[in-house]
Amino acid sequence: MTPEQRLAAFRSHVTQRPDDPFARYSLAMALRSAGDRSGAMAEFGELRTRSPEYVPTYLMLGQLLEEEGRASEALRAYREGAAVARRRGDGHAEDELARAAEAVQARGNTP
Repeated sequence: MTPEQRLAAFRSHVTQRPDDPFARYSLAMALRSAGDRSGAMAEFGELRTRSPEYVPTYLMLGQLLEEEGRASEALRAYREGAAVARRRGDGHAEDELARAAEAVQARGNTP
């Protein structure tokens, strides 16, 4: 399957099941892999809106925001994700997101 076919398949899944977090996450990751950062960020943003408890969203969104030089927004995404992970009892994800937030702060790119 070509990357274009993968994207088409993921888009089809999202069209058929717009509230399926895994389908939307898969599309966002495929867009990121294809180098479409703005498309990936849009999908991660939509995923966060539709499925705010889907923890993997926050790390990937934060990383994309960092890549775009938007450290303050990345920090917010990491912190929000850590809080979601804590509520869901996912200690591993909470730790990973907290470390990502600490790294952003240590680089001093945030107010």
